[in-house]
Amino acid sequence: MSTIEDPHLELETLAEPYRIKVVEKVRLPSRAERERILKQATYSIVHIDSNDVFIDLVTDSGTGAMSDQQWAAIMRGDEAYMRARSFFELEKAVREILGFKHVIPTHQGRAAEHILMELLLKPDDMVLSNTHFDTTRAHVMHRKAVPVDLIGDWLWRFDEEQPFKGNFDLARLEAALERHHKRVPFIMITVLNNFACSSPVSMENIRETRRLADRWNIPVYFDACRFAENAYFIKMREEGYRDKSILEIAREMLSYGQGAWMSAKKDAIVNIGGFIALNDESLARRCQERLVLYEGFPTYGGLAGRDLEAMAVGLHEGIDEAHLAQRTGQVAYLVDLFDKAGIKVSKPAGGSGVFVDVESLYGHLPLEKFPAIALTCDLYLEGGIRAGAYPFHFNTVDAKTGELSMKVFQFARFAIPRRTYTKGHLDYIAKVMARVKERAPHNKGYRCIYAPEVLEHFFSKFEPLG
Repeated sequence: MSTIEDPHLELETLAEPYRIKVVEKVRLPSRAERERILKQATYSIVHIDSNDVFIDLVTDSGTGAMSDQQWAAIMRGDEAYMRARSFFELEKAVREILGFKHVIPTHQGRAAEHILMELLLKPDDMVLSNTHFDTTRAHVMHRKAVPVDLIGDWLWRFDEEQPFKGNFDLARLEAALERHHKRVPFIMITVLNNFACSSPVSMENIRETRRLADRWNIPVYFDACRFAENAYFIKMREEGYRDKSILEIAREMLSYGQGAWMSAKKDAIVNIGGFIALNDESLARRCQERLVLYEGFPTYGGLAGRDLEAMAVGLHEGIDEAHLAQRTGQVAYLVDLFDKAGIKVSKPAGGSGVFVDVESLYGHLPLEKFPAIALTCDLYLEGGIRAGAYPFHFNTVDAKTGELSMKVFQFARFAIPRRTYTKGHLDYIAKVMARVKERAPHNKGYRCIYAPEVLEHFFSKFEPLG
């Protein structure tokens, strides 16, 4: 077979399965400007204006490029306050793809979390998850409950080529249930597992999680914001799924839960939007009642009709296999570039971005000198790139006793927006990171001059040491 006829050629060359119609001009500030900008931002990348960022990798949430079909759908938006046509387009898409009966739109994923956590949690409850996203963790703690992350120790071994690093550690889950099941109102499965280096969860692990949940009659819910990427990795990496469609895999995967919530800003490729999807009619009605109080009428949920239309189209585009192959191919390409530059990254490549071991670059800085902040500052100074890097504190349990303990996991996340950057951008990022690696030993670290009690990585301020 000639290379022209090779069906994998577009993936090997990272040829995008789309054409670019509209471009946005961006500018790289000079080194002197970047130094001034970073100082004015109190050495926190969250306080840097978007206009001053050349390549923005701080999140893949709401930062993707919508398609011509999504923009066309926006023009069809029905802005009626009650029972707008656009809601039924979204409801149909969610039912077809995720498989749940009742659909409650919200303005984004954290709004869905807010409503569900208020209804499902009481003080001193424990939520068991493979890992909690940061806003999910904050909502659990806001209800004075305890978020527990039952990821395996394989997460800390970046070089270990485990295909499903996002899995529950089933021994830890079983130990936690044996000891704490009376405090557990539900188990949450995050797919794919963002804070576990954007790694997928296997279908086998999902089934076993549901089996353990059933033993104690505990419901399972999904944080499904990257469900399509997880389904794609199941197809590529798990035996028995190669010949199944992404839709078939997604439907089976989510069938093991009683419901889900989703930030549609990820795998539905929209700039705003989310929803709750449930089979329990009674719980759905209670969600709708809270929705009216916090978000809007049950058929718009804080969104314009045009946003509902874009979500409906985006859900279908998000499960397109060509899109998923190219997207995950971009992540794998950047992982390979970093690896060749001697930068320690989590392998194999995940879905939403590249995860770098901060300690391998800034091992001379103890935690109290904020090596993660050192990396984000150096990255911006050297190339005008914004990425996220934080020390995260995980509550977990001992696999034998079920006793609670704390672990700190420190990484940098280079989240790649969907359909936004090209291979040239990835090459630039790798060259900048090589320079960061070279100069990292000279960084003296930072001190924190302000930190709030909740979601400190969104609001903290710093100053350099030395």
